[in-house]
Amino acid sequence: MILQGDCLSELKKIDCKSIGLIYLDPPFFTQKKHSLKPRDNSKEYSFEDTWKNIESYKNYIQERLVECKRVLRDTGSIFLHCDRTACHYLRVALDDVFGVQNFQSEIVWAYKRWSNSKKGLLNTHQIIYFYGKTANFKFNKTFEAYSPTTNIDQIFQKRVRDENGKTKYKKTENGDYELIEQKMGVPLSDVWEIPYLNPKANERVGYPTQKPIILLERIIQLATDKGDVVLDPFCGSGTTLVAAALLDRKYIGIDISHDAIELTKKRLANPIKSDSSLLKNGKDSYLNQDKNILGILRVIEAEPVQRNRGIDGFIKIKNAMKPVPIRIQRGSESLESAKNLLLKASRKNGFKLAVLLKTNDNTESTLFSFPEVENKNLFIVENISMIPNLKNKLETLV
Repeated sequence: MILQGDCLSELKKIDCKSIGLIYLDPPFFTQKKHSLKPRDNSKEYSFEDTWKNIESYKNYIQERLVECKRVLRDTGSIFLHCDRTACHYLRVALDDVFGVQNFQSEIVWAYKRWSNSKKGLLNTHQIIYFYGKTANFKFNKTFEAYSPTTNIDQIFQKRVRDENGKTKYKKTENGDYELIEQKMGVPLSDVWEIPYLNPKANERVGYPTQKPIILLERIIQLATDKGDVVLDPFCGSGTTLVAAALLDRKYIGIDISHDAIELTKKRLANPIKSDSSLLKNGKDSYLNQDKNILGILRVIEAEPVQRNRGIDGFIKIKNAMKPVPIRIQRGSESLESAKNLLLKASRKNGFKLAVLLKTNDNTESTLFSFPEVENKNLFIVENISMIPNLKNKLETLV
């Protein structure tokens, strides 16, 4: 079911204790208008997040939380999504409506974002507050794989407490460690590393603040079973509803925007979900640097770069606005080929200086080489020991 209108009035039409899960993604009190276009520029989607003051925002949220509690089953849960802007106010409102005793988790959705020039720390997370309506909330326990550093032998050994209350490993009469029958993994933590939707993702529809389907799938799987009803009072582009449909849950979506409702209907008619290579293959799948190259970068204290054909790492230069890219010539690679790859990658990313560490070629050895006039900012180094001197020279140039 998809409803257009203010969520407060639409919530009042829903029966008491009829909803299994509410995912609430309200305005964040950003005090600005959010707008975005899809890749084909066919339409602009937007919504206002401006308020007279914080009190008006708090009252707006409080009224809707009261209705959310009313429509939730006693076994139901609410997940409220927010960011650092007003999360402290929202947590107090949730405590007030649902009760401090029903707080379950503060989930940190962590992701990588592009850097910006703003002063301060780069924000790479959002918060999702998880509350049950009662202590009898539905929860499907989920497990993750063990960390590579986990001592598996210890994990499968049974533990007991001694007379002093300290944990120890239980032994059999023969002196062997007693093993447990089964271990399913590590219980899912409250820090979720789920990639942010990149601009080229297949499921991207050009709606501002669109969340990835895999994030909503995780929430739905934790708190509901097949056939349960999932409610999203601010459904926006319809991600929650698409995730619910893919998982055989019933759904109700509400949004005041006609454009959002039409977009949601379109997505439900043809659900598209992007695969995450990061989640499927793990972080190590992105580490494609050769071990020998990494070893050289470590020696010269350069920061390695992954997944770049022309740049192997960055040399940090004092007072430089940008780091200086470096490439190490491969054994089978000509000097000209190495230069071309480095220069192409450097120009593409706006780096004005670049360093090439030469590892072969029988040309005359010099500290710095300027083979062509247009490449005067390319420094060719023939020995690792020369890097400190080069850093000093680069510092004078920047």
